[in-house]
Amino acid sequence: MRYPITLACTLIGVALCLFNVSGYDPHNLFLFMFSVPAWLVELFVDIHQVNVWFMYLLTVLSWMLIGYLGDLGVARIRTWRHL
Repeated sequence: MRYPITLACTLIGVALCLFNVSGYDPHNLFLFMFSVPAWLVELFVDIHQVNVWFMYLLTVLSWMLIGYLGDLGVARIRTWRHL
């Protein structure tokens, strides 16, 4: 099985983190909009108390998981159609 969606989503997560690190996102607007772990962390603790590198790691891993689940869904649909 190939993983094109996993690769694309992982690159989206990396690009999101690099965009935030570069300083073009000074108020963390894009990071908070597109990072699922940032949504969940904000529910339980103050976001300023969380290590930013840990948040970047969780962001990339969550995007990778989303892509992997997409690839599994596509593979399941392809095998379902051929039966």
